[in-house]
Amino acid sequence: MPATDDLAPDAARERPRHWINAATRRASLKAVGQSGSEPLDLLVIGGGITGAGVALDAASRGLRVALVERRDLGSGTSGWSSKLIHGGLRYLAKGDIGLARESAVERHHLITRIAPHIVHPYQSVIPLGDYLPRKDAALVYSGLRLADLLRRSCRTPSDVLPGPSRISAHEVGLLAPAVSQVGLRGGLTYWDGQVEDDVRLVVAVARTAAALGAHIITHCEAADVNPRSATLTDALTGEQHIAHAEVVVNATGVWAGEIAQGIHTVPSRGTHLIVRSSLLGDPRAIVTVPVPGTIGRYVFAIPQPDGVCYVGLTDEPAPGEDPYAPSVPPSDEKFLLETISTALSVPVRPEDVIGRFAGLRPLVSDGSGEHTADISRKHLLIDQPGQPLTITGGKLTTYRKMAQETVDAALARLGRSAACVTEDLPLVGAADRTTLRAIDAPARLVRRFGTEAPAIAALADGDPSLLEPISPRLPVLGVEVVHGVLAEGALNVDDFLDRRVRVGLVPEDRERIRWECTKLVEQALARVRSAST
Repeated sequence: MPATDDLAPDAARERPRHWINAATRRASLKAVGQSGSEPLDLLVIGGGITGAGVALDAASRGLRVALVERRDLGSGTSGWSSKLIHGGLRYLAKGDIGLARESAVERHHLITRIAPHIVHPYQSVIPLGDYLPRKDAALVYSGLRLADLLRRSCRTPSDVLPGPSRISAHEVGLLAPAVSQVGLRGGLTYWDGQVEDDVRLVVAVARTAAALGAHIITHCEAADVNPRSATLTDALTGEQHIAHAEVVVNATGVWAGEIAQGIHTVPSRGTHLIVRSSLLGDPRAIVTVPVPGTIGRYVFAIPQPDGVCYVGLTDEPAPGEDPYAPSVPPSDEKFLLETISTALSVPVRPEDVIGRFAGLRPLVSDGSGEHTADISRKHLLIDQPGQPLTITGGKLTTYRKMAQETVDAALARLGRSAACVTEDLPLVGAADRTTLRAIDAPARLVRRFGTEAPAIAALADGDPSLLEPISPRLPVLGVEVVHGVLAEGALNVDDFLDRRVRVGLVPEDRERIRWECTKLVEQALARVRSAST
């Protein structure tokens, strides 16, 4: 283990304010639930990207805020996305220019200022084969050009997100070797945003909120929720606390209807399959294949940094599903494999699938019974007297805007005013790309943690093995486990494997490093306990 103890409570070295861990969790529970303590300004229920965004916005405006999550950060819908930060191309196809514009604006903030260390430009390629007739291809290219106009209107530089272009069949093969060259007329390419990982974004937002004074409390369930309080039950000890707040915010996503009255949400299942990138020739771009008979719907093969590709996604009604672990029905798998294979020289087979995951989108419906693929992705803020504030719907890309509107409403209830600053507030680890390229630390750490990379690498002082992969077949480093416990709120090995890294998405990989990670997690937890006594 590292010789340097960054948790040591001495005058020379204090615990960084952006660290969250078992000790800060205990302190926050005590501060929030202590009898006679001053009420919070805001109590946020839900630790997905929306709840974390609300906590950050509120803390950055000087409010006393606590976030409570019944499991782990990002353990619901926010952890099951396609990991894309997109500019609203699909919404343009549906004629919803306002929603597309909102997405493009929020993408600009994320990729240029808020989180350029974990939100990266990524190229997509649309092969032009028989599955995309020439007339449809012309419409798609027009849509790409319109999306680029939105990019320009947001002033996102072209050296960050280049404009769309037509490329030859040979160039398609260089970007996506598995695409069949038979009948291939070439391709269309465009650039969008891809997040290193969706839960990594949630954790970074929550830690930035903590640095500004927010209490982050995971593995704690809120019950008896009303506009001014909630009963908190510590899932680790069973202890109960009453948290009082001037405003309670319901940011529970697909669970919003359990707290809010009169809300009608339609859970939509988004399924992804996981295959090894080598099966698709290690593509250098997202392979985008149109769904036959639709406009603006695609199946993607999305390369991930750790040698796998996500093939997704579906958009199907999923009433009654477990929001933490929705099932992946055979029909979803068949649809995804058949659609992506229409563009490939060798079809992807069921036996090639090494992992599966699905998430439930909390779509807000008017009750008309329309298919989930046709329901708007707009968010909904419910501000009714005598009820908690509820924010639901929306999407990963626009979490900041959702949070801004929610805190604006909370301030109105409080009779106070304070300007939103999150458009220009960098998350922990953020820096411009020139600065990131100059950081002297392992490339994996820079890609995942930005300017924190050298400090994380320093956790290996006294134990150089922590800078080595835990398994020869997986790139996860030992220092990532230590950092996950010390600074990112991981309270057990599942928190680390399933959310701080996404090894848990592939069962075989999970088992390969589970034992070593368990030992490191236990050692790091002991270190936190020792430092807090």
